[in-house]
Amino acid sequence: MRYYISDLHFFHEQLNVRMDCRGFESAEAMNEYMIRQWNQKVKPKDEVVILGDLSLGTPEQTNGILKRLNGRLYLIVGNHDRYLKSADFQKERFVWIKPYAEMHDNRRKVVLSHYPVFCYNGQYRKNHKGEPLTYMLYGHVHDTMDEQLVRRFVEITRQTFRQSKYDTEPVPIPCNMINCFCMYSDYMPLSLDEWIAYHTEKEKAVQER
Repeated sequence: MRYYISDLHFFHEQLNVRMDCRGFESAEAMNEYMIRQWNQKVKPKDEVVILGDLSLGTPEQTNGILKRLNGRLYLIVGNHDRYLKSADFQKERFVWIKPYAEMHDNRRKVVLSHYPVFCYNGQYRKNHKGEPLTYMLYGHVHDTMDEQLVRRFVEITRQTFRQSKYDTEPVPIPCNMINCFCMYSDYMPLSLDEWIAYHTEKEKAVQER
């Protein structure tokens, strides 16, 4: 099984009282909860793609966290992953470390970036049933105003019609961008289908207000 998650921010004490307002009594309490949630879901042979901003700890502290997390790990580099610059950081814990990647997940392509990519590779691709063949997975914006702007962009794009040389009439422009922010999933990595279901329900709830 492959899972995805972003912006865990291990050791980031300020996120308990500012921006995310996570509410843990300390960074240590937050770290322990996130590790428990992770290992409750992820088995040793599962794959997990971390979409950036794993840790604000020292290289040694981050090494210690990674030793406790289950799974085969992949890292998309985020703006806070400064431990990567240190020779003391154990990079071999990751299968690979990249600033951007494209992978396949159950016959669908996933475009992976720490930052939202608004015009992503494969955006228009669908199968014979009209279902999306490409999803853009990102992090960075947490649950901030920036994320609200991303959702507005998605909505506007889906309401915009265009006609390509393959279409007999104008059709809505596909836009399948998924924020894998850790707080949305209570700090558990989720599969692509689980993330799709989460955002589908969230969009439905917004429309029903």
